[in-house]
Amino acid sequence: MPAPTVLVVEDDPNLRFVVSAALRLAGFDIVEATDGPTAVRTVGEAAPDLLILDVMLGEPDGFEVCEQLRAAGHDVPVVFLTARDATEDRVRGLTIGGDDYLTKPFSIEELVARVRAILRRAGRISEEQVLRCGGVVLNESAHRVTCEGMTVELSPTEYKLLRFMLGNAGRALTRGQILDHVWEYDFDGDSSVVETFVSTLRKKLGPGAALIQTVRGVGYRMAEL
Repeated sequence: MPAPTVLVVEDDPNLRFVVSAALRLAGFDIVEATDGPTAVRTVGEAAPDLLILDVMLGEPDGFEVCEQLRAAGHDVPVVFLTARDATEDRVRGLTIGGDDYLTKPFSIEELVARVRAILRRAGRISEEQVLRCGGVVLNESAHRVTCEGMTVELSPTEYKLLRFMLGNAGRALTRGQILDHVWEYDFDGDSSVVETFVSTLRKKLGPGAALIQTVRGVGYRMAEL
């Protein structure tokens, strides 16, 4: 079964990156849009399996985009993202055809779980999720990491860090992007925590440590093999 395609419609570039990266490493193909008209056009052209739609896009806003899609006959599932948590907004979003509604700030893990649940009900998701790079293998369904066949014991944060890097193998990731995903996008702590966890992760991976490359002046990259 091919990977489901998720269209992420978000005008905040940082949040768009975090959401897209999280869904990509969860095994989904990602298409992005930054405004309503592009989103409507992309749904017609790419026929995504699910739509992540920011409510506060400008004109048209996310609610209006959903209404346009439903009026045009598109039944793609829609998950709304918004900073507005008023009951009437939530009711409107679900009434006009939304399938779920998350208020910011939200847990990236929860968003991925909700996307999985919606696509699972539609029969469009594979349960087995495995990320590989060289001798490093992360089995998402078993929550197990091995390096050269040997089990690697990781803390929950180390596991999230490795999963994020494996899911974006070959890409230079800034410290800010890593913080945004692993420690959630509203994290406001010391960025030196990234260096600390990368160092620990390298030690635990042993022969796989060389796969995590330092990109001077930027951050880190998981080698793409």
